Amino acid sequence: MILLLWGAGLGAAAQYGKVSVIFDLLPDAYPDAGAAVGWIVSLVGFVGIIFGVMAGLVVARIRYRRALLGALWAGAAVSCLQALLPPLSWMLFARVIEGASHLAIVVAAPTLIAQLSAEKDRGLTLTLWGTFFGVAFAILAFAGRPLALSLGLPALFLAHGAYMAVFAMILSARLRALPDEGPQPPFSVPQILRDHGTIYRSPFISAPAAGWLFYTFSFVSILTVLPPYIDPAIRATIMTAMPLMSIAVSMTFGVLLLRTLSAVQVVMTGFGLSALCMVWLWWSPGAPLACLALAGAMGLIQGASFAAVPQLNATPATQAQANGAMAQMGNIGNTLGTPVMAFGLIHAGYNTLPVLAGMAFVLGLTLHLVLARLRD
Repeated sequence: MILLLWGAGLGAAAQYGKVSVIFDLLPDAYPDAGAAVGWIVSLVGFVGIIFGVMAGLVVARIRYRRALLGALWAGAAVSCLQALLPPLSWMLFARVIEGASHLAIVVAAPTLIAQLSAEKDRGLTLTLWGTFFGVAFAILAFAGRPLALSLGLPALFLAHGAYMAVFAMILSARLRALPDEGPQPPFSVPQILRDHGTIYRSPFISAPAAGWLFYTFSFVSILTVLPPYIDPAIRATIMTAMPLMSIAVSMTFGVLLLRTLSAVQVVMTGFGLSALCMVWLWWSPGAPLACLALAGAMGLIQGASFAAVPQLNATPATQAQANGAMAQMGNIGNTLGTPVMAFGLIHAGYNTLPVLAGMAFVLGLTLHLVLARLRD
């Protein structure tokens, strides 16, 4: 069941990745769209920024199994609509719906995983969950893009729709609902605003998201702007190896550390080591070993951040709130990271990369230390 929920997460990550891997092909499908084509990629992220926390609140109210299955079916239907390559306005509308589907999955699935796992196994299962983005993007780069190149863009969208529908059918037959936690507060705009305040004032609910903001700000931007500074002879190899190194360290050293340390301590270790790696990259720009060490250090942050959610929050409702906050902060980090880093590189050169990323890692570590003190 854990693997099935992780598989649903791969489908959610593919809602981002399927468009990213074919971005250069979209102008052929929408020749008159111009720069508006970029919105096909970014709209899912903007939905996450605006409605991330709300997704956690909604999912807790409509229940996790129902929310997950509804989101999978909605994702399948949207992908089938996208396979028709509708007019741009309809495609953008479909991406908004897809953003809502994505949010419901990334809130409901890890909450269900945490509840289905024995306490001693949560470090492993939620670290596995934390790999869903990297694994999905690797699969799409390996198989999704060639599929689109050989059979056309509709083939990729239909394949994704079929994937989502298959997981919806399997999970609908096998997934049981979590025990009812009793009546939830009334769903209204004032209540949503109050819940936002409750989440971000709580050093327990907000802590995973606080670190996740600085992790996502750095991870995506580093992978985007670092390649030109790596030796061209090994550039492709290093850039392929970095996400794999991150996943490998997360699933090995990260899981082992979670046996003896709290998830927050592992996250802070990852932030500290990542900051040291940025000093290494400042001293030796584009050094291959420094790049791989950085990816490994960030892998500790990746898995342990999800494991921190149930360690800090005992009930499914607060876990859903924490996962919703992670979705919101993650989308903010993904959206801001690359433009800020690129702006700095254009105006101040290479040293901007280790300085900005290093500052982000130090801020992530500092914020976790402050929140840990507030929890004591």
